[in-house]
Amino acid sequence: MVSIFTKPSILLLAAALLLSCSSMGGAARYLEEAAPAAEEEHPAHPAVPELPKMPELPHPVVPELPKMPELPHPVMPELPKPEVPELPKMPELPHAAVPELPKPELPPLPKVELPPKPEFHFPEPEAKP
Repeated sequence: MVSIFTKPSILLLAAALLLSCSSMGGAARYLEEAAPAAEEEHPAHPAVPELPKMPELPHPVVPELPKMPELPHPVMPELPKPEVPELPKMPELPHAAVPELPKPELPPLPKVELPPKPEFHFPEPEAKP
């Protein structure tokens, strides 16, 4: 379902884009005309003095940390083992005898005969002078 405000809003957007493009074109032309005069009057770059070399500082000595004594491992208390009742033995059920089914024999597949392959005779192309 299309809103009744769609066409007017699209036309308004197109008009706004057209006006902005034309104003950007005018501004670009103005800048192009003003740019050549500004390029000619650039001053020369000032010379940059060289910085003196800094002497290398020696690496600081890292003191060794004192060894910490090993702490004894905490003793874990023994937990009582829960008493689990034994599962009752299930009586064995007799297995039902499954009769052997006869193996189904499939009829032999018919032999497929393909039609004879047609021979094509193409004329040899004539050599162009």
